[in-house]
Amino acid sequence: MNTTQSLIPALQAHPEASLHIVLPDDDVVPAHFHVTEIGRVQKDFIDCGGTSRSTTHCQLQLLVASDVEHRLTAGKLARIFALSEPVLRGDDLPIVIEHEDCRTIAFPLASFEASDEQITLRLALPHPACLASDKCGLSPEEAGVAGSACAPGTGCC
Repeated sequence: MNTTQSLIPALQAHPEASLHIVLPDDDVVPAHFHVTEIGRVQKDFIDCGGTSRSTTHCQLQLLVASDVEHRLTAGKLARIFALSEPVLRGDDLPIVIEHEDCRTIAFPLASFEASDEQITLRLALPHPACLASDKCGLSPEEAGVAGSACAPGTGCC
């Protein structure tokens, strides 16, 4: 599971480990990245079928600055998470990592591997989905494919 309550103990268990963040295309975020904020992000919305919904996640914002000597260890990130506890409220939240590389994109954390030497965070591409596919007439495959659209006249879009 790729949530705060699975990642934080791994960070604490390997405090001297270096952090490596792998983007969906297998590029790596430069090792001198900073975590500029950790936040609780709640989105309340109406889906295209008229249903009220709410999602909440923990979002880490990264900055790759000119300070190329900067290195964040797992222990330091665990301490930043500890400082964010009042904001995260102890909830077990999915993790999203916001990174800018030509565009700012919020990538969901797909997986992580931890050892004493290194913690690797693997990111996934975010994908839009139609949450009211039953009202739109979309198959489950169509509803989850990026770029799929509801048919005109279905009342979903």
